Amino acid sequence: MTDKTGKKTKPEAEIFPRKAVPVYAGKTEKETCRNHARVMTSPELAAHRVIHAAERNSGLGEHIDVPTMLATLRDQAKAIKDGDFKQAESMLMSQATALQSLFARLTEKAMGAEYMSNFEGFMRMALRAQSQCRTTLETLSAIKNPPIVYAKQANIAQGHQQVNNGAMEPSRAREIENEQIQLSGADNELCQNTGTPGIAKKDDTALETLGEIHRPKVRGR
Repeated sequence: MTDKTGKKTKPEAEIFPRKAVPVYAGKTEKETCRNHARVMTSPELAAHRVIHAAERNSGLGEHIDVPTMLATLRDQAKAIKDGDFKQAESMLMSQATALQSLFARLTEKAMGAEYMSNFEGFMRMALRAQSQCRTTLETLSAIKNPPIVYAKQANIAQGHQQVNNGAMEPSRAREIENEQIQLSGADNELCQNTGTPGIAKKDDTALETLGEIHRPKVRGR
């Protein structure tokens, strides 16, 4: 490419800092559209848009190389997924320091206020900054020293079993059976009948065979 004077110029994609969002063209139009949608909904692009809007008038935004910024944000997210919280810890500590500075400045403004309404307004914002600083430090402490959760085993009263889908689990049924055997004092044997024995009764003797019955013949009249 050449300019009006005839000098060779670099393509727009090679001019640094680059301002175009890189999107890879697919083999088909459908694949290209999908790549555009994936980039537009990516978290790194959303973060870049916020950073670009915040630094637009600060003089820093014009030096941002968009592809490098997106790659940096993507690397930071990957580090968190891999369990590396160094960037997050540094970010929280820097935020806490900035909030502390904001608290001090707002408190100074409040002390120099002439009217009570201005004093209350500055002090309200100062204490809000102080509260956010404390919350940020608590979050940092939770990352450095995560709380340990102890799971307590629930005590299940005897005779109450957990029922799943209307049927007792076989392992739980065997435990209850063993508990009942232990309470009875037996060892895998049927409990003996400890009741008072009843009075023994003599079995009925076998009936003897009856003899032939002789009936008198009745004569006709």
